Amino acid sequence: MDGSADERLGRRHLLARAGAVAVGGAVAGLAVGPAEAAGRQDPGPAEGGPAGGGGGPQERPFGPVTVRPDDSRYDSLLRGDNYRFVGRPEEIRLAGSTGQVVRAVADAVRSGRRIAVRSGGHCFENFTGDPAVQLLLDLSPMDAVGFDPAMGAFAVQPGATLGRVYRTLFKGWGVTIPAGGCPEVGAGGHLAGGGYGPLSRAYGSVVDYLHAVEVVVADRDGTVRVVVATRDPDDPNHDLWWAHTGGGGGNFGVVTRYWLRSRDTPDAPGPDTPDPDPDAFGPGTRTHGDPAALLPRAPGELRRCLVAWTWDEKMTERAFTTLLRNYGAWHERNSEPGTPAANLYAVLIAGHRKSGTLELVVQIDAGVPGSDAVLTDFVRAVTADVGATEPATLRGTMPWLPTSTWPGTGEAGNSITRRYKDKAGYLRRSLTDPQLATAYRYLTDGTGGAECGLLLVGYGGQVNAVPPYATAVAQRDSVMKAVYYTVWADESDDAARLSWVRGFYRDVYRDTGGVPVPGEVSDGSYINYADTDLADPAWNTSGTPWHTLYYKDNYPRLQQIKARWDPRNIFRHALAIEPPDQRP
Repeated sequence: MDGSADERLGRRHLLARAGAVAVGGAVAGLAVGPAEAAGRQDPGPAEGGPAGGGGGPQERPFGPVTVRPDDSRYDSLLRGDNYRFVGRPEEIRLAGSTGQVVRAVADAVRSGRRIAVRSGGHCFENFTGDPAVQLLLDLSPMDAVGFDPAMGAFAVQPGATLGRVYRTLFKGWGVTIPAGGCPEVGAGGHLAGGGYGPLSRAYGSVVDYLHAVEVVVADRDGTVRVVVATRDPDDPNHDLWWAHTGGGGGNFGVVTRYWLRSRDTPDAPGPDTPDPDPDAFGPGTRTHGDPAALLPRAPGELRRCLVAWTWDEKMTERAFTTLLRNYGAWHERNSEPGTPAANLYAVLIAGHRKSGTLELVVQIDAGVPGSDAVLTDFVRAVTADVGATEPATLRGTMPWLPTSTWPGTGEAGNSITRRYKDKAGYLRRSLTDPQLATAYRYLTDGTGGAECGLLLVGYGGQVNAVPPYATAVAQRDSVMKAVYYTVWADESDDAARLSWVRGFYRDVYRDTGGVPVPGEVSDGSYINYADTDLADPAWNTSGTPWHTLYYKDNYPRLQQIKARWDPRNIFRHALAIEPPDQRP
């Protein structure tokens, strides 16, 4: 392969925002009333936690540290990943322990200040950068990862980046979780939102491994306490666990710890539904004596392939639509759980013509029998009869860990270009011919830029083995995700860039009111790709509310959980779960 193609393999697009565009001891019994936050020590064993807990990674807690506007650190700590959104909170509180989080939330409740919580800072919208936020709680110092013998599960704090999670699990036990492809993303919001990534077709959604969650909640009387909720259906806090299997961050409380392990048995089925397959939640029943048997084994090596087409005069509308149709048709045929093809993960990057290329990035666990043939058959099927200029192809085998934790993979922009808008939709089948024609029109127009485009991300497989009611992730029969994106540097370009991507998305879904209404082709959108336009009647004319697009029939249950665990609506943002009496 020539040097230019090799350079493309090293670009930030490698694994192309895949999976993101393509995420200590138990504390219990602590309750801080609204007037007694100051001066409390860190908590002891937690309500609902294991007797004599305290397992998991133990480190001397950081902080707390309070940074106010007159502090030289303030501006550096203010921004998340998307520079479009910059609030002006009265203080940024960096917390290093669950006890510090309890005191921060109690301070906010007592003083009546709006609070927002940030772990990795990769929210696509202004959930933490809202000007109304007065106390920004930063959990990035809470980044411990390890095995908790008291829970018989791996403990992950919310500030741990996915890269840190992958490195720790791999180095210590040779295991991993099927979370996102962007190693800088924080676990806090990624897991709560139903994260997925390059291994999800093989192993499922990351929430299919959520064993328990520790959450700081605020009661109606203002008391702030710590609750541990598990997937045990007999746990009185079970509904709070369920809410964190795809209900999204910033809705019910502050997550201070997740526990992860493979599922022993699935939840009891819903009414009038058959029992789900006991092996539906990943690799099946595990022996708890060996921590290395509690999560999927990480690949040792990956077979990878990059196919790159030049955006030249031969990339006609026919060639373009054939390429995207082939990609979608393969996923329609090859996304059943447990099949050899479910081990393959691919992203098709249809950048704007000004980007110069269209790229297909593919990976598969090299240890899977027949992996080379699966990859070969996939590339052959996608490239068949495209008719464009012969693409450059690079193929090889690489170690899994450095590939999956390479700094900057999947990040939008760079240290200067940090403004972006992403919009998304689940796909049950390929985009229709009119939708593909619309994509071609926008990707060849004169107003889009080199950092604009469309991603088609492989999905389905083991994700679709789980019933839609078993977790808060309701989309359990999709085979792809579509991501419409634009990235830019200057605030002066906001209007033009937003207009382009909003028009692109609206026109792709023009037959369903400008949004991906669940139906034969689409199945709503993904809450970790938050998009406030879905709640704006100017952009959503479908009559289908935003919460149906994200949560479908699971939304009423999420509302009931919200009413129980956040009765004062302390935790809220532009797409927050609404208490039942506030539903429009």
